[in-house]
Amino acid sequence: MSDQQLNNLIKMLDQIIANNLHHGDDDKVTDVAADHLHKFWARSMKQRIIAYASESPAELSALARSTIAKLEAAPE
Repeated sequence: MSDQQLNNLIKMLDQIIANNLHHGDDDKVTDVAADHLHKFWARSMKQRIIAYASESPAELSALARSTIAKLEAAPE
């Protein structure tokens, strides 16, 4: 996966989080975002964002890191 594709994944993740901020509670926001990724992202997309988070977590927002952690912990 290219750097541009990774940048697109990060951008999509941030948009999903932003679209769910109306839930108010950060824990609820990340639950909903992780559920969305689990349901709608291809396995390769999920694997890439999880790998990136383990390599460069500081490059991601706190909400993105929390969402990815929940995604990683969810059963396939």
